[in-house]
Amino acid sequence: MKEKKQGTLIQSINGPSLEEINNTVDVPDSKSFWKNLLAFSGPGALVAVGYMDPGNWITSIGGGAKYGYLLMSIILISSLIAMLLQYMAAKLGIVTHMDLAQATRKHTSKRVGIILWIVTELAIMATDIAEVIGGAIALNLLFGIPLIIGVTLTIFDVLLLLLLMKLGFRKIEAIVMTLVTVIMLVFAYEVILAQPNLPALFKGFIPQKQILNHGQLTMALGIVGATVMPHNLYLHSSISQTRKFKRNDEEHVANAVRFATWDSNIQLSLAFIINCLLLILGSALFFGHSEKLGTFSSLYYALQDSSIAGAVASPVLSTLFAVALLASGQNSTITGTLTGQVVMEGFIHMKIPSWARRIITRLLSVIPVFLCTLYFGGNETALDNLLIYSQVFLSIALPISMIPLVYFTSSEKIMGKRFKNSKWVAGLGWLCAILLTLLNIRLIIETLL
Repeated sequence: MKEKKQGTLIQSINGPSLEEINNTVDVPDSKSFWKNLLAFSGPGALVAVGYMDPGNWITSIGGGAKYGYLLMSIILISSLIAMLLQYMAAKLGIVTHMDLAQATRKHTSKRVGIILWIVTELAIMATDIAEVIGGAIALNLLFGIPLIIGVTLTIFDVLLLLLLMKLGFRKIEAIVMTLVTVIMLVFAYEVILAQPNLPALFKGFIPQKQILNHGQLTMALGIVGATVMPHNLYLHSSISQTRKFKRNDEEHVANAVRFATWDSNIQLSLAFIINCLLLILGSALFFGHSEKLGTFSSLYYALQDSSIAGAVASPVLSTLFAVALLASGQNSTITGTLTGQVVMEGFIHMKIPSWARRIITRLLSVIPVFLCTLYFGGNETALDNLLIYSQVFLSIALPISMIPLVYFTSSEKIMGKRFKNSKWVAGLGWLCAILLTLLNIRLIIETLL
């Protein structure tokens, strides 16, 4: 790939990431903090979706049901790591004008690029499997639609995305932020009804030695593994480039990095709150009943079972749970499809019509779920097992995206002197990368055994 240098900024001339939406959202020529924050708000919401997708639900609610408020500190640590990595991803895109896939391909050979594309594509497929399963089960719970038909219907989500792209990227951001708000309000309402033990809840944010025990550590690793996912790093490095500003002016670039970081941290804080609400709900309503909560359906029915959820149990709670599940699946569908386009263009420079890219990406994710549903005759337990193993594959793929990200953003040659990671940020980044890699290796071993 050729490049041209302008000051400390390096600009890819192989083609912008997500070309149809790149550099399309106007930002004000103003020093007003609030006007700038509003203009840059949006990409963080699409990223935050990945931190509250259906794959997180089972681990967070299950962790609360099994160990009470013990693992609240793990959700806090995971969220702080996510904020650090997403800051680096957004900065990479804004400063270099390349997404993570393009940057990785630029510094590797064509053969390595193809291998990395295949692994990353499989990781996106693994992520999307959770959304397809969650969406299909939500349709089944709400409307009685058979799972096999629900899985098939999720293919048409792509048509919705194509329509939204015609309306403009801000429309997509607004819809995603609305669905995130719906999810948060649903679980906030359910947690208020559950009346959690507040002293025990706040104590849970302090790490306890008990977490190192075998069972607790396995669940903690599951929460971390389901929280920090590789596709978000590719997505954020791309959609952070949707804002239109003077890209060759360092002050404007610095301003963009600043407000992209604000946007990311605010939205990830909402994701943190939602994950806390999930664990609190599991602890307040289901502590001691974890063996009955292995699937989405069992959670749905437990919310209306007074022998499990107590006096607050009602059909309304279970219906709201299913609505939030459907919203989560729809949100993640949009981001997963966009990420598929990012990695295809970035790693192998494949240029095909946008509608074809999105349909191919979606079909790749639906096929394994469709075959599993068909083979097991709509057995939800089989789908949940598929979901668990999809999360394991994400653990394998994470270092492939995380390690290059820390390396690129810590390089003065790539980022320039002003925008490279400071020593302490780089140190934290490498510490997180090494720690998460080791923890994910252990998670893989524990799950397979």
